This record gives sequence, structure tokens and C-alpha cells, in this order.
Amino acid sequence: MRKLVEPVPIAVRLSGASRIVKQMLNKDSKVYVAGHLGLVGTAITEALKRKGYTNIIGRSFAELDLRRQEDTEAFFAAEKPDAVILAAAKVGGIMANNTLRAEFIYENLMIEANVIHAAYLHGVKKLVFLGSSCIYPRDCPQPMKEEHLLTSPLEYTNEPYAIAKIAGLKMCEAYNLRYGTDFIAVMPTNLYGPNDNFNLTGGHVMPSLMRRIHLGKLLENGDFSGIRADLKRRPVDGFDGSETEEVIMGLLEKQGIRRSEGLRVGESQSQVQVAVWGTGRPLREFMYSGDMADATVYIMEKISFRDLVPAGATEIRNTHINIGTGEEITIKDLSLLLKETTGFGGELVFDTGKPDGTPRKFLDSSKLHGLGFRHGTSLRDGAKKMYDWYCDDIKAIGSSEVGNQGRLV
Repeated sequence: MRKLVEPVPIAVRLSGASRIVKQMLNKDSKVYVAGHLGLVGTAITEALKRKGYTNIIGRSFAELDLRRQEDTEAFFAAEKPDAVILAAAKVGGIMANNTLRAEFIYENLMIEANVIHAAYLHGVKKLVFLGSSCIYPRDCPQPMKEEHLLTSPLEYTNEPYAIAKIAGLKMCEAYNLRYGTDFIAVMPTNLYGPNDNFNLTGGHVMPSLMRRIHLGKLLENGDFSGIRADLKRRPVDGFDGSETEEVIMGLLEKQGIRRSEGLRVGESQSQVQVAVWGTGRPLREFMYSGDMADATVYIMEKISFRDLVPAGATEIRNTHINIGTGEEITIKDLSLLLKETTGFGGELVFDTGKPDGTPRKFLDSSKLHGLGFRHGTSLRDGAKKMYDWYCDDIKAIGSSEVGNQGRLV
């Protein structure tokens, strides 16, 4: 375990750090992926395996509650990881963030503080902390650069979550400057892919919308057994597909999935409507989880905190790295892409009574590109990969209930 040290000049602390860390990490190094069962964590674990890492560890929430400092430090003392990728977080969509404001700030703050501090105490050589693009101001200039952090108010609906993520990146920065650690914070754009949160009300826009359109396609085809299988795999508001057809139709109606009156279950229906939240005008950037995982491993292996500090700087800030694609799309065009991907032939209806959220979120990823990494999966290809995975997953044995509003991963 490390001992607390007295501050030394920044230049002394940073000199040579990149070279030393790169030499010390190897394919046998023990890498702890916190949140290894979530969207990003599973992708990162697979990316590490592809790169040849043989000593990857993870713990489920049931096995280790990272919100508890004592448990977290006991885990680090026992396992002594060489590197940590901190992907564990409480996550959710607009409704979950806006409703569970206390839970989102408390749980994320506790996870970050416990893991980052334990990593310092137990001599972790490299840590990569995953934040979120929501750290930037609501009315941030576009595209959003790292230097725009804390320049104006945040988007209200996810402000507690954003503040927690800002605290995490600042904690990495502060520990590097105080203790000479090599902890790097990365801020990914909107992510999607296998193992995403497909909850219809608490999930992020792309997986939730894809599932809603998928259910619309099943209703359009009169495939009620398919609807029941979907609900069994991922129950909605406690409904698991075992209910009567009338009850399930009421549930779909509540979720904005409906058909014209007068048709019975089993009849073909080309006029099924699926509601899309908001006006469809907001612009968003999306990155496939596999690309994000590759970027994370690339940064763990090749980038040091020293590489991110401007020469001659006397005040060190905004050393985090945006992780994006450099491409954006309106929610309307995304909806049309998902309609095509799923094969839905009905109508998409935009519910302007629901919130749009931030008007535009587009990261400036020039720092990442300058460090030598670019994504490789197009949105169209990534959407197909996610949908194919989703359909295959429904066929899996057993059921998997996803929390209604936000979840820990």
C-alpha cells in the first residue's frame, strides 16, 4: 500500500512517467474491469482478450458493491491489480436521470471515489476512468472540446450524473498531480451495442428506440408469441409476457406502440404506429461499444497522463480525452435507420410532448485522433450488429430482468 507523499514540482512528477508505465504493463498484467457485465465492460473485456491479455478480472455487483469503501479497499488489497478500467456506473436515460437525481449523484460519486482512491493506495500502475459527454454545458459550442468543460450551466435533466462524472475526471487529474499516478479520464459519446440497456423507459435513446420499433414490427406481423418472448426476456413494469393479450396490448399502448382498431391478434397490420420521444430534431453522435472498447485499450497501452499535459503549463486542467466518431445524426434519421434495420413497415410518430434533451451533442475528438486512434464501425453496421445480437439474445434460455429506471453496471 502506498504511503501519503509530500507534493513535489509538477515537472519532476511528470518526467518519464509515460515511458515507465509502458514498460511495466504486459499481457500478463492483472487488469481489473470494473463494470465488466455492462455495455462497455463486456466490450472492453473482449477487446483485452483479442489483444492477448490473459489475466483479466471482474466482479458482479452481487459479489462486490463498489459503493462501499471498506469492501472496495479489501478487494484491491487482495487482488492487487496492475491496471484498472473503471466502467462501473449507475446509468439510464432522460427519465431515469431526471427522476432519480439523488441516486445518480450519490452512487456514481461513491463508486468513483472508492475505486480511484483504492487504486492509488494499492499502487495501480494505470487507470482509465470512463465518463460521459453529458459533462459539457447544455449550450456548449459545437463540436464540444475538452476545454469547454465548466464554462456554463449543464443540462438540467442529467445534471447530478454529469456532476458526478466531472468529479471523477477531476479526481484523476488531482491524484496525478498530487501523487504522480497515471490515471486518465475519457469522455465517450453516446454508446450502443450488445448488452445495452434496452429498457423502454429507463434506457438510452438508441437501444430503447430499437426495442420499441422491434415490438412494433412484431405487432405488425401479428407475432404475439414473439412479443411474449421479448417481455419474458426483459420484463416491462413487472409484466413478463405471461399476462392476457388484452393486458399486454394495454402495456404496448402505454409505451406508444399501437395499431388500428378492429383488427384481431394474428392479422397482418401495416398501420402500426410507434411513438418516438420528442421532435426528432436533436442531433446526436453514436459510437459502437466495440470501437469504444478498442479506444480504451489503446489509451491504456499507449497514452500516459504526461502526454496530455501541455508543455510549460502552470495550471493543469482539461486533460481528459473525448472519445467520439466525428459524425452526427438527427433523432429522426436515426429512427428511420432503425426502422430499416428492424424491417418495421409501420409509421413512426414523434411525440412532441416528451422532452428532447440537449439540442445537440457532438464531441470534438481531434485530441483522440491526434493520439492515433479512429473508430472503425459505421452507424449502419453497428445498428445491424446490435439488432442481430438482440434478436439472438431473446432466444436465450431463462429471463433477464432489467431495472425500470437506471441500473448499476
